[in-house]
Amino acid sequence: MSIQRVVDARGSFCPGPLMELISNMKMMAVGDVLELLSTDAGSAADVPEWIKKVGHTMINTEQDAEGTWHIRVRKEK
Repeated sequence: MSIQRVVDARGSFCPGPLMELISNMKMMAVGDVLELLSTDAGSAADVPEWIKKVGHTMINTEQDAEGTWHIRVRKEK
């Protein structure tokens, strides 16, 4: 998996990380992969819900030892 864009939204609170994701996805090409970095626990639930709603692909979500969520998404349309 090749990540084309990393969006660092650490320190931002809901809905900040989701808004950052949405604005960056608009600038990407179909098939590109974006990784969102977020320290807001709500992102782990909000982002997958939005991804499913708009039809992109959720690749994976994981939290590292420092508490940062790494959310990887592929743009589908």
